[in-house]
Amino acid sequence: MAHRLNKEEKYSYLDIGEGTPIIILHGLMGGLSNFEGVSNFFPTKGYRVLIPELPIYDMPLLKTNVKYFSKYVSDFIDYKGLKNVILLGNSLGGHIGLYCTKTFPEKIKALVITGSSGLYESAMGGSFPKRGDYEYIKQKAENVFYDPAVATKEIVDEVFASVNDRNKLIRTLAIAKSAIRHNMAKDLPSMKTPTCIIWGENDSVTPPKVAKEFHELLPDSDLFWIEKCGHAAMMEHPDLFNEILHAWIQKRKF
Repeated sequence: MAHRLNKEEKYSYLDIGEGTPIIILHGLMGGLSNFEGVSNFFPTKGYRVLIPELPIYDMPLLKTNVKYFSKYVSDFIDYKGLKNVILLGNSLGGHIGLYCTKTFPEKIKALVITGSSGLYESAMGGSFPKRGDYEYIKQKAENVFYDPAVATKEIVDEVFASVNDRNKLIRTLAIAKSAIRHNMAKDLPSMKTPTCIIWGENDSVTPPKVAKEFHELLPDSDLFWIEKCGHAAMMEHPDLFNEILHAWIQKRKF
């Protein structure tokens, strides 16, 4: 991404455009660049896009959990002096967004989730990494997408480096266990925040039945499908993802 990373206090983040704030929460193995399509599109439509780097690998183990990171996001909202934000999260980022919305509903006027964990136990990737086995990691990375070519060598190298770093692997396991512990099924029916659910029809990490369950349990949600699409819709079909999300935001007058 060509945009400059801001570093202030304990936060590193991208801040692009002006207008209604959209805060984007990346997944466990996902970087800020996964949302390049979103961050290029929405600032041209009158929205301010902020993408904080979640310090997943920098926290003490006791703080490496969904609850802590949702508080981190809430603190970031306060730090930037924002109100009535739209939260958008993929995978673990969706789960953190859900928990943050449950805990601090007054700060969030809309939630967008795609391939989110929070209901499904193997949403963090199922079997855990074989360290040192590059081909295995490559296959796991490719399985995230409908089109395996989306898993570029750069993405595979990054995941491979993470699982071969003991500190990162321990925290990956800690956050995965936390995601399983923080199942949201009982919380969702009382969450009134308008929610846009955008899901890949071919998501093998969080299968389509997970999206349907989110839609059934959330009182004010809309569900949209993207064909020939895996776990990261905003990467595989950025233009269609933006089109769906922009139309929803416009319809809801956010």
